[in-house]
Amino acid sequence: MAEQRSVFLVGGGTGGDEQAVFTLDRKGTSCSLTCSYRGKMVEAEEEDFFEALFQIRQHLEVDGLLPFCYGASANVYPEETTIKMSLGLMACKVRMGQIPQKTDLVDIFDEGPDIIPVFVHMHQEFWEAWLASLPS
Repeated sequence: MAEQRSVFLVGGGTGGDEQAVFTLDRKGTSCSLTCSYRGKMVEAEEEDFFEALFQIRQHLEVDGLLPFCYGASANVYPEETTIKMSLGLMACKVRMGQIPQKTDLVDIFDEGPDIIPVFVHMHQEFWEAWLASLPS
């Protein structure tokens, strides 16, 4: 059964609040995600919802838009165990030099005051910097 989640979009040069509607669905072993915004629709089908959101974010970037949700925040990334347990719907807030705790788990479509929305390449750069900061 499909589930819908509304997420604010930031950027894009409109100066106003915009929202996207994300529709989440399971298709066999795949996670299907559809994003509707500005009369457009973008779809992605991946092994987990975080990766599907990652693919959709690349399309939103063309319009200069960033989803204002934990899944697009620089300091949030799913761990392998979390991905398997939640199909990528849960991820961990990370801090440089620290291993995430259970209290750091967030829903990728939720919003909060600590979100740092970034473009995909910046998200990847932050993740690599965080991995490098961990104790050996």
